Amino acid sequence: MKISDITTLLESWAPPALQEDYDNSGLQVGTPDQEVRAALIALDCTEEVVAEAVRRGCDLVIAHHPVIFRGIKSLTGRTGVERTLLAAIRHNVAIYAIHTNLDNVISGVNAEIAARLGLQDLRVLDPKPHQLRKLVVFVPHAHAEAVRSALFGAGAGRIGAYDECSYNLTGEGTFRGGEGTNAFVGTKGERHTGPETRIETVFHAPLERTVLAAMLRAHPYEEVAYDIYPLANTHPGVGSGAIGRLSEPMDEEAFLDRVKEAFGVPALKHTALRGRPVEQVAVCGGSGAFLIGRARAAGADVFVTADVKYHEFFGAEGQLVVADIGHYESEQFTMHLLQRQLRDKLPTFAAHLTETVSNPVHVR
Repeated sequence: MKISDITTLLESWAPPALQEDYDNSGLQVGTPDQEVRAALIALDCTEEVVAEAVRRGCDLVIAHHPVIFRGIKSLTGRTGVERTLLAAIRHNVAIYAIHTNLDNVISGVNAEIAARLGLQDLRVLDPKPHQLRKLVVFVPHAHAEAVRSALFGAGAGRIGAYDECSYNLTGEGTFRGGEGTNAFVGTKGERHTGPETRIETVFHAPLERTVLAAMLRAHPYEEVAYDIYPLANTHPGVGSGAIGRLSEPMDEEAFLDRVKEAFGVPALKHTALRGRPVEQVAVCGGSGAFLIGRARAAGADVFVTADVKYHEFFGAEGQLVVADIGHYESEQFTMHLLQRQLRDKLPTFAAHLTETVSNPVHVR
């Protein structure tokens, strides 16, 4: 199987366009047409992980965190990053990272955290703006169904849990073909009037090229009239963090014990308890302190995240409990999430979980 087969699958789930500006997700070592037999899935790609991949016959490492974050000016083996890259190149092991783009889809990293905590009715905590577009296209009435089906097949027309959504108006269109035209209907040089359907549908911005290509293939006209509009509407499945509810309210201390057990942490840092039941819970894998205010405004009783600095804990304002469980701990099960996705979509491809623990933080 080619690397491009695997990355196409992963990127249809978590499009690279959703990664944050500072990020560097994508293929970091290797070529898209490289053949691979098996993948090793890890949170971090380190020298030890590459060595494990070689030992286990895996020629691709899929990591959540990119090994290349900043510019590389040399490959001399001075740093762990350089030694990791040299080892991967030397043993022909490709490296692919799927980072904040996987953080920013509701079925990604935060869904896995929420599932481990038993949360229901999950929704995005901080929706990412400018994610939706509206396509309007004019098509001969007799061909409207074919164009609609092509658009839906390319991923357009999804609104929340609904798909194949469109609005249609029938009217009359006019055109006159000039020199060099080969019109589908009508006579060159004469104005043609015919029944047309105006199809309106929405799509996720990263799908624009795919949606347009499908529409143009299905459309019978030589020159297709269409418009694309940016929408202010938020995409319900794209953004930072997530919030959901417990099936039944819990005592605060009992809930924090659940967190510790679910993520295997012997201790966690948290703000003062409020003495009130926990029902609404917000989560953000990795460094989520920037969402404390959003979690508070959304009515969360507890916000589970990591990497909270001393002064950031004050942002809870006594209105919610902020629980810092550690960066590695919050994202450790992302490996399981990726493995399930690959096994579900590519059941014959070998996707193994790393046995290397890459957490650099140790607690006594």
